[in-house]
Amino acid sequence: MARKRRKRLGFSILLLGSGVIFTALAAFFFLSATPASKRLDLAGETGVCQRDRYPQSIDLRPDQLTVLMNGFSEARIHILEQHAQAYSASPVVDAVYILWGNTSTPDQVLLNANLESLGAPIYVVRQPSSSLNNRFLPRKEISTQAVLVCDDDISVDLSSLKFAFQVWSENQDRIVGLFPRSHSFQLGTKSWIYTKSSIRYSILLTKFMILATENLYLYSCSMPAGVKEYVDDAINCEDIAMNFLVSSRSKKGPLLVEGSPRDWGDPRNSNLGLVSEALSARSGHRKDRGECITAFHRLWDGMELRYSYLKAVSDVRERAMCDQAGTLMECDRVGVEVT
Repeated sequence: MARKRRKRLGFSILLLGSGVIFTALAAFFFLSATPASKRLDLAGETGVCQRDRYPQSIDLRPDQLTVLMNGFSEARIHILEQHAQAYSASPVVDAVYILWGNTSTPDQVLLNANLESLGAPIYVVRQPSSSLNNRFLPRKEISTQAVLVCDDDISVDLSSLKFAFQVWSENQDRIVGLFPRSHSFQLGTKSWIYTKSSIRYSILLTKFMILATENLYLYSCSMPAGVKEYVDDAINCEDIAMNFLVSSRSKKGPLLVEGSPRDWGDPRNSNLGLVSEALSARSGHRKDRGECITAFHRLWDGMELRYSYLKAVSDVRERAMCDQAGTLMECDRVGVEVT
């Protein structure tokens, strides 16, 4: 039976490292001990890969998704607040989890965040470390078949979110997202490079990606040896590793959907106040990502990334052109119905 949606005002901050929960409801704060049964899984917790701790996919709800938003920079908290609240207002969102990876942030900074829910509950989860692999930890609290993994500096309108989720619902073995990248082989250096192409793609970024919840467990517990260690050493490429994993299972590439997201961390913004916090702004970023692809090719003992050439669009109107008194215009705009 589908679980009824519960309206909640306020948010919860789960301070896993210190073993307490701060729950903020309206203007009141409560401090309580955290029963072991209520704690979310930690990266190094015994049993994180015990499969029977997590619901089976068939027992998860198919009509909503869970948002897993990465957070690290205190300078971006005001942006994170807006995005978490916006996601909570979507009817396709069951819950929003802000995965806070900055272990040096004082608890009070997170308690002061304005995260009043507009529908789905919002939780702030203090990660046990800053490892990028923690973005993909399995969590028994997730009750949906799909998760949206996203960054805190990406604005997406709710209609685009709904459409992307609809597309994923019909392509559950693939990653669906908004930010495409590609890989290509360099004969001269006999290595792979990370690139952008206008005709094909093989990678979707964690800026915004929807995927099956089951992949969180597989990433954390069934990844080829050395992959997660490489991500930790490079402090990069967890998204490429997830694309390798999903494509290795489906033998298909990811699926791009149309949308016009606002990327606050893109270095091409004229206001660079938030850009310095983004990994993509680092010097040598593309070269580093190419080295990741080359390393993962070796660790997987083969190239598991698959190219895709399609883009899902929500507007399927004809674009045929007709002549009207010497001017070309879309035939459907002429005003004469044609069957």
